Amino acid sequence: MFSPIEKRIDVAKQIVLAETGLLHREFGRAKPVLKHDGTKVTPVDLAISRQIQEAVGRQFPDDQFFSEELTPADAAVPVTSRFCWVLDPIDGTNNYANGISHCAISLGLLEHGLPVYGVIYDLGRRVLIHGGPGRGVWDGDRPAAPRREPPNAQSLIGFHSPVDKGRAMEGKRLIEHFKIRGLGSSTLHLAYAAIGLLDGVVDHNNKVWDIAAACALCAEAGVEVHYLENPPFPLREFTLQAKRVQYVAGGKAMVARLREVLGR
Repeated sequence: MFSPIEKRIDVAKQIVLAETGLLHREFGRAKPVLKHDGTKVTPVDLAISRQIQEAVGRQFPDDQFFSEELTPADAAVPVTSRFCWVLDPIDGTNNYANGISHCAISLGLLEHGLPVYGVIYDLGRRVLIHGGPGRGVWDGDRPAAPRREPPNAQSLIGFHSPVDKGRAMEGKRLIEHFKIRGLGSSTLHLAYAAIGLLDGVVDHNNKVWDIAAACALCAEAGVEVHYLENPPFPLREFTLQAKRVQYVAGGKAMVARLREVLGR
């Protein structure tokens, strides 16, 4: 017999994979429009959101479902159910619309507001990354693990630059100490730290839907996510107006070194 979480994990993988045909077919073709907050959305974002929401609702009608694209912008929704789902239908919409392959479907399962499993479809690598506490981390069918090398000048750091230009000097400090990779997808930055493609992450500019799935991977992989501002978990309410989350992530030594370099 499957446990309640295992049932949901099985469904999560199926419903994300069911959207990959549409994702690939419209890659580089879907036309974006600007939303109320200045970010972009495409018809594919909206279609994936609707289809995954409907699939979750059919299987688990008592669960709450939150999406960047479907939740009303003018109200915070309290998290009241044991399980809730947090979706970013395309993390990296700018990349997707421009034919740049660093983008992903990101579906996080939360229990009592905490990430317990993440399912991420990495478009560029055509692989499903998934995992969560007590259930391993998987890069496709392969068990995955983070890098364990001590921080050094060759460490690869995923970096999402700050909206607040008062933090611009932090980017300069990172460039002086590490190798930087700016993929344009917070989901992939954190997921890649969990599976060993990046050594660490610094992100100034994301919200809970960007990282809910990847944080479940990190929790299992032993990748620390140290929040500098606005820790999102346990998730108490879902709102599009939430403040931007800032964090550093990596192994214990990497997190300490990143905080030292940033002066935070």
